[in-house]
Amino acid sequence: MSTVRSRGPVPVVLLAGFLGAGKTTVLNHLLRSGSGLRIGVVVNDFGAVSIDALLVSGAVDGAVTLGNGCICCTTDADSLESVMGELAKPSAGLDVVVIEASGLAEPTALVRMVTAARSDRILYGGLIYLVDAEQFTETRTRHPQIDDHVALADLVVLNKTDRVSTDGAAAVHEAIRGANASAAVLSTTHGVLDPAMLIDLPDTVADDGPRQLELADLLADDHDAHDHDHAHLHDGYQSVDFSTATPLHPRALAAVLERPPVGVYRIKGVVFFDAPGHRGRYVVHGVGGHISVTATRWAADETPTTRLVVIGAGVDVDEVRTVLEATVAGDRTTDRQSMLAITRYEHQGRRAS
Repeated sequence: MSTVRSRGPVPVVLLAGFLGAGKTTVLNHLLRSGSGLRIGVVVNDFGAVSIDALLVSGAVDGAVTLGNGCICCTTDADSLESVMGELAKPSAGLDVVVIEASGLAEPTALVRMVTAARSDRILYGGLIYLVDAEQFTETRTRHPQIDDHVALADLVVLNKTDRVSTDGAAAVHEAIRGANASAAVLSTTHGVLDPAMLIDLPDTVADDGPRQLELADLLADDHDAHDHDHAHLHDGYQSVDFSTATPLHPRALAAVLERPPVGVYRIKGVVFFDAPGHRGRYVVHGVGGHISVTATRWAADETPTTRLVVIGAGVDVDEVRTVLEATVAGDRTTDRQSMLAITRYEHQGRRAS
């Protein structure tokens, strides 16, 4: 099986949550998910990540290469940017880097560090905050700063919902919404998080000829046989597609990227504008108000068309479609001045001000 890798910047996803929320479980699930992704995992204490010994094929200078092609590194806050830069190099061949926040820094500091990274190979991929549904009320009483962490999150994962009643889960969900009124909130059990929520899964081309089974194949078979939640992964999030050959209005699109509808985690795609000097192909990526824009050229055989995908949890699909349709320029004039709403986010992702 051959995999088509993205040539763009590598998304860096932050994974945070209080002790016991399930971060290690999420990391292990992502590594064993059989998604075809090459994942870089950055932790401050490798011994705390209980990755099955069968996954590990070698270790050098704090970097562990796993049997499925992923990489796990140890680091501290001072060397984090350097580690991100190394993992984002094309030679590493990674699709996404996941940083476990525990022990490195507060989530706020990590977000600032990733978004301020100087490398154009790094793209902010969002802050995922794990909440233990069973222990949330007690944890919140002992550590009231949890509300500040939840408020910063782009995606809140309400984990261990199988350990509380329906009413109990609803109460925690309401408390999360009180701290963060717009983030995507995803309920899960056993730390099962679909990688497609975080990043586009790589396209694969089947090999019809005989070949030797690889370790990744065995892990995928074992995963499918024993993880019954796998079949229901896609039930947890929603994806809305939008396409039009009519140019969009830059200010209208910028408003959506900066303030996405409730429950939206990612907005990404290719956009067509009709402004003097700006009729090229614009690649946009938004996560929780953090926006990245790259201007490219349309291929000779490519018809200028906008194609956007919105990914989230608990979104109103009709509302999302209405919001996206409202970005079509129509009778509104698109000029160089209005394009500033989009071009201000070029080259490197930054938070909407």
